[in-house]
Amino acid sequence: MYAVQAERTEVRHRHREPGALRFRPARAEDAEACAPLIFASGVREFGFFLGELPCTCIEFLQFAFTSERGRFSYRRHRVAVTCDDRVAAVLAVHDGRHTWLDDPHVALMLLLFFGVRRTVRMLLRGLVLESELPAPKSSQTLIAHCATHELRRGTGVFSALFVNTLHAGLMHSDGGRQIVLDVLVSNTRAYDLYRRLGFVELPRHRPLARRLPRELESVRMQFAGRT
Repeated sequence: MYAVQAERTEVRHRHREPGALRFRPARAEDAEACAPLIFASGVREFGFFLGELPCTCIEFLQFAFTSERGRFSYRRHRVAVTCDDRVAAVLAVHDGRHTWLDDPHVALMLLLFFGVRRTVRMLLRGLVLESELPAPKSSQTLIAHCATHELRRGTGVFSALFVNTLHAGLMHSDGGRQIVLDVLVSNTRAYDLYRRLGFVELPRHRPLARRLPRELESVRMQFAGRT
């Protein structure tokens, strides 16, 4: 037993070393690696929206990730990868000028994967969730699906991915455009990280929807441009 624990500790320590990273657009073949991370970025949100077991949620996200369109598409995501091309972190970039077909596309993905009956219930819950996590305005770029592999957390991988994405010109905070993201009120660790990256909390303009669980109360934050 002790030998196994020591081996796990050694592996965990080795993986937590930052090491060399590369940053690139996600690919369709990254679906298997990215789907669990995307789910981890919003376990409670996906649980409420889809109403399925975690394994089923991940299977759906893997299916939707391979699509060329929509908010779950690989084309909306960027990843940090290790020297052997293993995904270490992921984030999605949603330009509000190009998201107007996102809802119909999500409905199509749900219909293809879950069928009519379950899709209708999911879409109704999705409307409730969107009252707390609204789609970006045309003047906004929304950062979402922010997650790091569990063995890489606390090593600065996500911060490096965010800065790289910013410097790559995929997000613009000039010309009146806003970079925004949402974080659960209860997720103080992520909130503190976003503060360090230069995000500030925006004032809340509406109460929590009555049909939405209190645990899904969120804060929208805006990038103040300090990174």
